[in-house]
Amino acid sequence: MTAPRGKFISLEGGEGAGKSTLLTGLREHVERRGIALVQTREPGGTAVGEAVRAIVLDPALHGLAAETELLLMFASRAQLVREVIEPALSAGQWVLCDRFADASYAYQGGGRGQPTPRIAELERWACAGVKPDLTLLLDLPVATGRARAAGRGDADRIEVEADAFFERVRASYRERAVAEPERFRVIDASQSPAAVLQAATQALAALLGEAQA
Repeated sequence: MTAPRGKFISLEGGEGAGKSTLLTGLREHVERRGIALVQTREPGGTAVGEAVRAIVLDPALHGLAAETELLLMFASRAQLVREVIEPALSAGQWVLCDRFADASYAYQGGGRGQPTPRIAELERWACAGVKPDLTLLLDLPVATGRARAAGRGDADRIEVEADAFFERVRASYRERAVAEPERFRVIDASQSPAAVLQAATQALAALLGEAQA
């Protein structure tokens, strides 16, 4: 018999939102239930994607055009879908991804001003119909997130952007959450890590076939 298709969960949010901490907690939560899970990230997740990530985040490449950045993101995404995400889902595994296509609407769309129809066409082509079953959006004020991120070491090419850039990113994320309430769950990321994890696991309950607490 063919295994039931796995579930695809993405985490989204601005800088300093706490995605890395939440990813660890969610992975443990799902694996405790005996579910095989693949964890990955964007850009990255494959040899090709990690090479693209190094370009996209390199602070020395300050002249990278917005169009180039957008195409690089979808190049990494196309490889990730075909090499990691779709094979895992087809095998009945769950996939937990640090960012997916929503990030391009927020960062390259809201942040860089790339047109939404252009991004949607690239998504249609590169993602081949693969879309998260659930997207957890970690939302918090830009100033709070940037203060958290400041303690992580040298800033990458995205992190050096001005507050106005990240305000546009946050607004774009929130607009997408309003437009797709069935897929998105917005979590107040200014809470403690434990409270954020609790909210996230409650959001996962339906996918796991569990009653919400």
